[in-house]
Amino acid sequence: MGFIIRKRTKTPLLSLCSLYLRVLGVWLLGTNFTRIFLLSFLLLYCMDSTKKIINLCLLTLALVAPLCAEPFPDEEKAVISEALSPDEETTLSKDSPLSGEIVYDDDDFFNDDSFIFDAPTLVFQVPSFETRSFSEIFPKFSPGQKKLIINNVGLRFSFEKDDTPILIPDPDSGINIYSKVMLKKPSHVVEALVVVPYNKRELDMLDVYNALGKIKNIQDQIITLRGKDYKMFTETTRLESAQVRKPINDPPPVDTLPYSETMYLRLVDYYMGDFYLRGDITMGLYGITYSLTNFRDISYSIFRIMKAEKFIAIIYLEPIKEGVLIYSMSGLYIPSFVANRINLSSSMNFRITILINWIIEGLKRVEEIENPNRHFFQINKE
Repeated sequence: MGFIIRKRTKTPLLSLCSLYLRVLGVWLLGTNFTRIFLLSFLLLYCMDSTKKIINLCLLTLALVAPLCAEPFPDEEKAVISEALSPDEETTLSKDSPLSGEIVYDDDDFFNDDSFIFDAPTLVFQVPSFETRSFSEIFPKFSPGQKKLIINNVGLRFSFEKDDTPILIPDPDSGINIYSKVMLKKPSHVVEALVVVPYNKRELDMLDVYNALGKIKNIQDQIITLRGKDYKMFTETTRLESAQVRKPINDPPPVDTLPYSETMYLRLVDYYMGDFYLRGDITMGLYGITYSLTNFRDISYSIFRIMKAEKFIAIIYLEPIKEGVLIYSMSGLYIPSFVANRINLSSSMNFRITILINWIIEGLKRVEEIENPNRHFFQINKE
């Protein structure tokens, strides 16, 4: 059994059209090298005498048609020279959108130096809020308790971790330092509340911030016990950082409030030794919050009595209608076998009293300075 192979023939017209389209496409899209190669291929292909004449005619047509459409090199140069000739000026119509615009040189427009500039410090004004009264923040106090609080003496209470604090502000006041203190899981807590009445003029948040700028003045505070004066801190100073514990000077008073600030302090306790504290200052809508935490262990003699980050003291200050509100809560954790051998609550109370006396003294000092109220936050460049 065999197979019959039939040869398929094409009509001359279809064959010629197909050949012409192929030649024309290669010629238009190709380079001079491909055109020469195509020409040589056609000459070799057209070996039959009958097709040779027809193919040569088609080849001539394929060569002449594209070449007629292309300008010669001399003509290209002439066209370019006419376009770039300075003899004839190109005028813009008055209605042209480019006629009134300033033309910039590309080199000047994309000059890198022109994009470099010193941005000024961003300062924005804080919205003015109505000054609150003491009763708005602490509404549950009796008139007798208010009288004790608004006289530079105030109220102080101490309790342990299982007890409930007494000096709790209204939940809608926006003041919640109790939960922050309890995050440290303290074994002993001391809370204090006092209002420093105005004497010569009302103070604002800027005055309060400047009043607490003199850290060195803490060492001058004394406390009286049984008719005898005691200095709890023999030296107090600022430090450059937690790693570089080099003493630095207190900064001068400022004209604008910083949005936030972190400072590092060294307080030399007469009985307990060195306290290394990190102070974080934050601004609120109505007041300023100071948070003090020990970033190093606290030792007594050669014994460590408190680990780092186990002490916290949060002091909230707000100018109110009656004076400057000082609301403080301090907590620390000490193992029970150490706490049972010392009167820890009274020891903490003495030191908190020193800090409150220092704040009161600073407020009175600032009150003597005539300074117009300024309510600004400042974001410093890093």
